[in-house]
Amino acid sequence: QVKSCHLSAALLGEDSEISQEQLYELLKYAALGKCHNAAQPSWCRIYHQSHLAGVVVVVLHGMSQLHFYRFYLQFRHLRRAFRHRFTLAPSANFPVSLYGEGTNLKPQNTPQGLTSTSSECITKSSDLQCDPIIQRYGEKKQGLTSYTLTLEEQKKNDYPIEGSPGCKGYISTECDQQRTDSSPLFGLDCEMCLTAKGNEVTRVSLVDARGQCLLNELVKPERTVVNYRTRFSGITRKMLLPVKTRLSDIQTRLKKMLPHDAVLVGHSLNSDLQALEMIHPSVIDTSLLFARSEGRRFKLKFLAKAVLGKEIQCEQKLGHDPTEDARAALELAQFFIEQGPTKVAELNLEMLLTAEKLAEVSQNKAVLQPQGCGFQEQLNEPPPLSKPCFLDCLQVTGQKPLLLGRQGSDSSGLCQSNLSTSNKQILQRALEDVPLSKFSIIQFSLGPEYLASHLHAGLPEKVRSKLTDMLTIYAGPFEENFCMKSVKKEFGRCGPIQSLTVVTETFQPYVCIQYEVLEAAQLAVECLNGAEVAGSCIKVQRPVTAAMLDCNVLIKELELDVENEGVIYVAGLKKSLTETDLQEEFSQLKDLEALFLPKDLQSGKHRNCCFLKFQKTQSALEALEAINGWTMKGSQLRSRNALAPGHLWRWIWQMNHSNEKQGKHIFYEKMEQLSDSEQDLRKKVKKLDQHIKKLYRSLQNNTLCVVLFPGVNSTHGSQPGLGLMGIKDDEGRSAC
Repeated sequence: QVKSCHLSAALLGEDSEISQEQLYELLKYAALGKCHNAAQPSWCRIYHQSHLAGVVVVVLHGMSQLHFYRFYLQFRHLRRAFRHRFTLAPSANFPVSLYGEGTNLKPQNTPQGLTSTSSECITKSSDLQCDPIIQRYGEKKQGLTSYTLTLEEQKKNDYPIEGSPGCKGYISTECDQQRTDSSPLFGLDCEMCLTAKGNEVTRVSLVDARGQCLLNELVKPERTVVNYRTRFSGITRKMLLPVKTRLSDIQTRLKKMLPHDAVLVGHSLNSDLQALEMIHPSVIDTSLLFARSEGRRFKLKFLAKAVLGKEIQCEQKLGHDPTEDARAALELAQFFIEQGPTKVAELNLEMLLTAEKLAEVSQNKAVLQPQGCGFQEQLNEPPPLSKPCFLDCLQVTGQKPLLLGRQGSDSSGLCQSNLSTSNKQILQRALEDVPLSKFSIIQFSLGPEYLASHLHAGLPEKVRSKLTDMLTIYAGPFEENFCMKSVKKEFGRCGPIQSLTVVTETFQPYVCIQYEVLEAAQLAVECLNGAEVAGSCIKVQRPVTAAMLDCNVLIKELELDVENEGVIYVAGLKKSLTETDLQEEFSQLKDLEALFLPKDLQSGKHRNCCFLKFQKTQSALEALEAINGWTMKGSQLRSRNALAPGHLWRWIWQMNHSNEKQGKHIFYEKMEQLSDSEQDLRKKVKKLDQHIKKLYRSLQNNTLCVVLFPGVNSTHGSQPGLGLMGIKDDEGRSAC
């Protein structure tokens, strides 16, 4: 009997975010075992890997953790079948970051280096007409004004625009659009970290047309840093400690340094300007200048080597050097302007990219693979990991992976040979072919029409509004001169309070309380409705909005969520108690497996509540009865079944602190009647859940199944992904 994947207890709490590299570890070990230096993943453990019947990865293209909780009731199978759940760090190009990117290019000869000028690498003039660069700019050399983005192109590529709703408070450089072909070029690049606000600038670099550095400054973020992203930014906590410079200082300096006709150059420059909260009319974006088909973009590192012959973003360095990146982008733009589109197209960058990948694979094979093993999939993007391509390793072991995807949704080219026109077709193919493969990647999608719609764009606000309402309760009525301190103390025993305000619009005063965790709000409704507080018999209720009409149903389903089995919530703890103290106090409880003590992600102080995970559900129920009314260090405890432990608790905290909610009541007045398109979307999500259910039921026992909501990483901000996983057992659900 094969035991299922067992996740470490740390995933109950703050360490429940898994990186792309950690997910890679899991899939590689599950598919290859100890071959190719595959080792047990560091964050979970698979027992008896050799007995796994197969590995199935289901990728829900274009979807994030937001989608799972926005359509929680519709994803009935997913929340009931998979016991293990984790937040997935978003990737700009998923699943390329795990598997590599496919391509149909099949060069007859592989150049030995990117700068090769052999005849095989030069595109014939008859073929130039099909090159995206020629199609966009023509063949003739032009001045720099022909390559600056138009207002429409800036809007399309999420550049900050004067007067746009999302750019309120942004600072204009006050440069005009009277640029000429002799206007000065300036290279700009920023490094960002993740804070409670989102992406904030930590370093800014500006270089002039000669490549001389005019500005290279560290910047202190306004909010507390959640993730320094040191691997990419090179920024550490120690570096920022003595820094006094703020974003407003940088904005002022940039305004003074840039002449009225300045043209800014950068690679995906929209991200830098959004982070700087600045508006500039004249820009050249090298990620768009070196055009590719189907909206794809070359990476700056590749272009620097292929076009300029320069190595940047070297792995030996800690993080990217913004001055180096700004200078590289500037020189790329200068090369393009001086040489013209035809010369650039003749470089045949697509061929060079393929050659680079094949050369990398060849080097890996020399060390890791037996002689004579062929590589049948030609990959089009270098993986971000310094490891052999995952699909290549599978091919070497004779396990040809099954790749199924939907036409129009697979931007990575991963499933080029197996494209279908609908999720239903993908399901039918999967039901037939998955049993024949040891490793399968099945990609479903809601379709490009949804990803481009306003429903997709407004999803974060909808989820944030719903969560806020679920965390909020109204209590009252109270007497005119009631004691607010008594109210705060009584309701604080249910859990950590985010805010507490008095409602004065009513005849008698009421109190609006917003909690930090769902369990606290539910506990207040259950324990204090009808109770006497501050000398008044009060009613406790949640806000009445259209979106909250299904709140009770949602609470019930959260309690039944397979991830919450054996997990209880305990409130009323004294903040002076440490985790060690709590371990000792609760040690008498039977089958206690783990304790998670939530912390404020800004101050680091723990809250007055905790989660307890038990090995058996019955033990959790017994503990629930024992703890209710239990007095610990003079404080009476309250307890209930968990609703949102682990990754969801941390995510709710970040959602609440990322942005101040605006126009909540107006929003819900507009949402009282669901549009036909949103009703249709719910049906699509429910159908998608049913497709996954059918696929899951068809799997052999002891098959590892991983369902991935990849997340979103764009200029609008990052939305984390979500992973659900388990090994199917005899009862058709994931085993413990």
